[in-house]
Amino acid sequence: MTPFFSTDLSGQVALVTGASSGLGERFARVLAACGAKVALAARRKDKLDAIVADIVDTGGTAQAFELDMEDGDRIAEVVGEVEATLGPVTTLINNAGITDGRRAVNMTPDLIDAVIDTNLRGPYVLACEVARRLIARGSPGRIVNVSSIGAFICSKPGQSLYSITKSGIVRMTEVLAVEWAPHFINVNGIAPGAFRSEMTDKLVEKVGDFSPNLPRKRFAMPQQLDSTLLYLVSPSSEAVTGTIIRVDDGQYGR
Repeated sequence: MTPFFSTDLSGQVALVTGASSGLGERFARVLAACGAKVALAARRKDKLDAIVADIVDTGGTAQAFELDMEDGDRIAEVVGEVEATLGPVTTLINNAGITDGRRAVNMTPDLIDAVIDTNLRGPYVLACEVARRLIARGSPGRIVNVSSIGAFICSKPGQSLYSITKSGIVRMTEVLAVEWAPHFINVNGIAPGAFRSEMTDKLVEKVGDFSPNLPRKRFAMPQQLDSTLLYLVSPSSEAVTGTIIRVDDGQYGR
């Protein structure tokens, strides 16, 4: 066994945003199953409570925190609440995000603000809040920012601003990795393709089932991201920072 190969997250406290469904819910469950204490954050507290109850029933440690990523003041409050309840946050999964669902010329200023604040500004503020506390304690940490394959390919009409914000997440990951490397805070990202999720289901409702047009004629499943997530939050990736891992099931060409 190599010295850095482990998925034992005992002693770690992980904060997962957008954890009320889809990939965020899956990430929270996987981290808890590997021994981390998990703070699940999202707007829908009722859904979080049900997930937390299930995690606790299966032997994990978790707690729910209501959080709207558009609320910058609340972001700092939540980190404080998590640390007062579960302990200092050592791992952040910046997963929350929304789609725009309209062509660029049809977007209202309020919708533009909501997409940018939720997908980019909020994650940046949250990453800085977590890093600030890690640096003050002299503790190492892991930050995983969830981008999208839309950051790298030309998006379809109706997803322009979403793609722009996810491209911003990629660059944010790269520059913060450089800034925080001396503090042993690893900042990496995952860029998923079309995975089965609540967001994908809503897209299918609007445009129809496009999975038959994908090379493998399927949407990938959230479980297929487990190994990537665990690699980035575990000792296995000790020397990896500033990297974006594309996980798209061969759906999009390079």
